[in-house]
Amino acid sequence: MSEKWPLGVFASIDAGLGVDLDVARELGVTTVHLHTPHAESRTPERIAEFRKRLDDLGIRVTCVFAGFEGESYADIPTVERTVGIVPKDVRAARTAELMEIAKFAKALGVDTVGLHLGFVPHDPADPDYTELLEITRRVCDACAADGQYVHLETGQEPADVLDAFLTAVDRPNLFINFDPANMILYGCGEPLPAVEYLGKWVRSVHCKDATWSDQPGVTWGAETALGKGDVDFAKFLAVLDRIGYTGPLTIEREIPQEPARQKAEIGGALDLLKSLKSAYGL
Repeated sequence: MSEKWPLGVFASIDAGLGVDLDVARELGVTTVHLHTPHAESRTPERIAEFRKRLDDLGIRVTCVFAGFEGESYADIPTVERTVGIVPKDVRAARTAELMEIAKFAKALGVDTVGLHLGFVPHDPADPDYTELLEITRRVCDACAADGQYVHLETGQEPADVLDAFLTAVDRPNLFINFDPANMILYGCGEPLPAVEYLGKWVRSVHCKDATWSDQPGVTWGAETALGKGDVDFAKFLAVLDRIGYTGPLTIEREIPQEPARQKAEIGGALDLLKSLKSAYGL
């Protein structure tokens, strides 16, 4: 992709998450992060339909994001119990499904799979930490065999903890999708120093905004429209430029799939990012 910082959105085909694809096309968006369709939609026939629709819309999927039945983002303790492949009672089943999702992405022509791994223990001596290392290595190795990359979503660990985990996994196709708002929502650290610290791992980003909780790390912060929260996107782009990131700026905003509202809010986010890109001659 030759264009620096092409603008994109988080979207789904059948899960009702993110921006409707037709709205994305109307807004001139050319790249998306795609939420994984339901299992019954991941058939060869549906994949062929998806590919044709995306081609017709002129939209390229740059990352397929895994999602699993039973995940809930109701509050931080619920996220810890239900999200990703960390919860022990669903770990094996979700790891197997993640491999299937990677195959779906491959069939769709996408070389990157993203996911929330879940709350990784902060103590490397924790037996769970070792098991998660091994699972992540297996997933990375399976994806590498298909020429794919794995991007872990940020936010649930401070930058130094995530850096140590990525280093310990030690796989050349493992990177991160940096989401500045998640650092605020989870209370895990200021996003700008974090993205600079993690710069060598950053291969995709979500442009999302949020305000801090009055009890960071205990209760949620609040997600906001882009430019209305505590993320300074002018400085965020400056750091991305400094670390050499040139990939898509993917707007993530889960609001009702009401075309008028999506056009207004996502259109406003796109306008903000376009104005900030102009400072770089883009």
